[in-house]
Amino acid sequence: MTLRSFLIVASLLAFAFGLGFVLIPQQLTSLYNITLDPGGVFVAQLFGAALLGFGVLNWMTRSVRDSQALQIVVLANLVGDGIGFIIALLSQLAGVGGVNQLGWSTVAVYLLLALGFAYFRFVKPDTV
Repeated sequence: MTLRSFLIVASLLAFAFGLGFVLIPQQLTSLYNITLDPGGVFVAQLFGAALLGFGVLNWMTRSVRDSQALQIVVLANLVGDGIGFIIALLSQLAGVGGVNQLGWSTVAVYLLLALGFAYFRFVKPDTV
């Protein structure tokens, strides 16, 4: 897979989840057995806004040819997805908030994105 293709996949995931968290946060989190109070809805919508921002960033970056600029975007994604993976994994292992088994899909998505961005940062940084 090329970095361009990977950025497209990452942007589509960010758009899908970002829109879900902005427009229907309670319905989306109910799939994970999570009930949001008004404060939780607010935080979920802010998270959705951040995901939409990353979606736009990755979508627009897919055609960039400047190696330094691409490595900055790859590193930013790696940091966000790496930390997201750690938080999702620890929370799932601890049974935080009664999150059901669907929570493991969040762990997997963050892991796959982090591994992909790590690959383009450390293994194939010259492919950009």
